[in-house]
Amino acid sequence: MVQFTVSDRDFHDLVAKRAQHLLYLASRLSTCKSRKDLMVRPFLGELLSQSMQIEELLDAYDARNNCQWCSFRSLTAAIKLFSDVSYELLHIQHALPAYRLLPIEHDFVESTEDALTFAGQVLVRAADQMLTRSRQLGLPIPSGDQIKESYQEELPSGRLPHDCGTRRTKKGSETVALLSTAFLNLAAESQDVRAASGARPQEYESYTSGSVSEEKLRNLQLRFHNLQSLYDTHVSGSETEGMDPDLLVLRGHISVVLHLLKTATLLAHYYERHVQKQRCESPARMSRLVEPEKLLGMLMKYAIAHIGLYIGCAERLCQEMLKRYAEVGEIEVSIPRYRGFHVRPCTLIAKLVLHYGSEVKMRMDDDVYDAASPLELFRANEKINARKRRWLAAEIAAQQIINEQADDPDIKSVVRALILALAEQGKIILYEQPVQIPEEPAGKEGTTLEKVIDEMSRLLAMGKIDIDAKLNASFRGDLRVLADIRLLAECGYGEDNFGNNVPLPEKLVYLRR
Repeated sequence: MVQFTVSDRDFHDLVAKRAQHLLYLASRLSTCKSRKDLMVRPFLGELLSQSMQIEELLDAYDARNNCQWCSFRSLTAAIKLFSDVSYELLHIQHALPAYRLLPIEHDFVESTEDALTFAGQVLVRAADQMLTRSRQLGLPIPSGDQIKESYQEELPSGRLPHDCGTRRTKKGSETVALLSTAFLNLAAESQDVRAASGARPQEYESYTSGSVSEEKLRNLQLRFHNLQSLYDTHVSGSETEGMDPDLLVLRGHISVVLHLLKTATLLAHYYERHVQKQRCESPARMSRLVEPEKLLGMLMKYAIAHIGLYIGCAERLCQEMLKRYAEVGEIEVSIPRYRGFHVRPCTLIAKLVLHYGSEVKMRMDDDVYDAASPLELFRANEKINARKRRWLAAEIAAQQIINEQADDPDIKSVVRALILALAEQGKIILYEQPVQIPEEPAGKEGTTLEKVIDEMSRLLAMGKIDIDAKLNASFRGDLRVLADIRLLAECGYGEDNFGNNVPLPEKLVYLRR
């Protein structure tokens, strides 16, 4: 396909005509004595709209790859991005009284004001540079003496009355549990981003290529947007919402995290796309709008830090809500086939239970164990191993391999014959082939049968063999937690019959974090 080059005069005239409104806004921003008069949503919304339109026009003509126009295009993109950031911050600032946020260790109001001041300063510098570059390009700059009245934002106090009535939901408890569970799962998926809030300034840059990259933040932003939509679809304006004040608290935390994620995504985008990218070496190139360290400081100290804090607050809130709305049930599942409740399955079960924050008990016969404690679950192996030893002794006697009449029988040979017979029948699992039997006998007293049982029990305790005894345990607690435990059991508690890691289902990936 043939590409035609637009003439300099035609393109100049096009931009001069289309950019008049944007340049007027830039001149107002540049010359206004009180920046706060312009850091209002009507003005920023118009600035965002105009810069978005001009950026699209410039991109349609490949201005980013043209030395004469790339600087103007870059300034347009900066104005678009930081007007968007400022709009998000103003939204947070105005919505804070309605969010019902739980207390945190930072002064969020002051931090938001500082972030807004920072974004405003970048906008002013971008406006100054855009006007300078426009004059160099010969673009006319419209004049105006005062800010348009429509750009001012004088808001009366108070809220409109809630007189639309309430919606009825089928099962309020199910709705709350669904929402709380969805938030907890999303909180677990946010661990990498939350961990970045503890980074030191010298580590900030490395995080931008990992957990706080534009891609990771945008994906997380989408997930929180979906969560907010879930709330608004199933809970907002319902009887359930009116009966439980914690729901509005949760809604506020979902919303503030969403807007902080939008802000973080925009800042990460600007750092990756504009700050780090090799700029054109044209003489028309403008100076840097913002120092990388200051931009990363706002990203990490403001956006990422408060994302972590507010997710943590709401995580604890959701766990408390799940306890209140728990639907208690009981399931029976098989115990881990590889060496019972050893470290890995115990850790996964406890992590699962702690993730939801509700009480779950495991029962084997008459003994009850706290499923949130790996050590408690590990203690169940005493009963499991006792059952296996009894089963093993019965199977050894049933094989009829042992001759009690033989003089001085070779216990090792008898044990090897038993291992081979039981393995062929699929009744034992061999973790060592060939099985090495210790030189010193396990039992020196008793009948041949007793000595063989002692030797086989020792091999079992040493982990050289195991028994497919098909033992079960029951768990009692919240049905939502039990559903994940059943899923974990169905996938072998994250391991195969030989103790090797296996992938967990998508629903349980939070256990690997």
